[in-house]
Amino acid sequence: MKDLLSLAIKAAYQGGLEILEVYNSDFTVEHKDDKSPLTLADKRAHLKIVEYLETTEIPILSEEGRSIPFDERSSWRRFWMVDPLDGTKEFVKRNGEFTVNIALIEDGQALGGVIYVPVKNELYVGLAGVGAFKLENYSADSPSDFDAVAAVGKALPESNKSRPYTAVGSRSHKSPETEAFFDELKKTHGEIEVVSMGSSLKICLVAEGVADVYPRFAPTMEWDTAAGHAIVRGAGKEIIDHTTREPMKYNKENLLNNWFIVQ
Repeated sequence: MKDLLSLAIKAAYQGGLEILEVYNSDFTVEHKDDKSPLTLADKRAHLKIVEYLETTEIPILSEEGRSIPFDERSSWRRFWMVDPLDGTKEFVKRNGEFTVNIALIEDGQALGGVIYVPVKNELYVGLAGVGAFKLENYSADSPSDFDAVAAVGKALPESNKSRPYTAVGSRSHKSPETEAFFDELKKTHGEIEVVSMGSSLKICLVAEGVADVYPRFAPTMEWDTAAGHAIVRGAGKEIIDHTTREPMKYNKENLLNNWFIVQ
């Protein structure tokens, strides 16, 4: 499993380089059927990541390959879940809050995850039951081996007990249900701090211990959460499906997530 994650680290970093080439140019925006922005960066990162992951002969499910029939993927015991560019709205806004997400799913559970933040050169990696780590100033000279990353990176979560109770909100998606959830938190914890962030970085804030909870009462897809889910699990935390009250499952017939809470 560690060897597979080491490969995923390389793939995420190289995918991030492809994204940066487009990000630093005058890019154009296409639109998918759901009208969300899709840039050349999505496509280039996807192709680069697949170059690495296909050498494992483990099936790959990504936003770019969402049309794979359930009859085919339902037989997959283990597969890669990839979002080559999570946070396309943030990419178009040029605020840097977008990520490359790669997860290893086994029996519907997110076991391993890699999230790379190209603009900030930050790498998050997690393995359920083993640990989660963050490596800053990541570069071509940085280690890609899982154990080496764990040795030089920061173990998550980091302790920060001096801060107020903190919840994470979405930069681009807000809902009345989320505001109601925050109001309930205030009844328990008094005044709370709400941190806004884009993409899967919201999940990473909880894994890091920078925030205590992240409620998501708005639509997401499985590839939006899978890598972050593995990282929070490595940090001893969980993503709970708001409908089933159980840990989030992957490779459902409908790839749309239920609402969830990270804590």
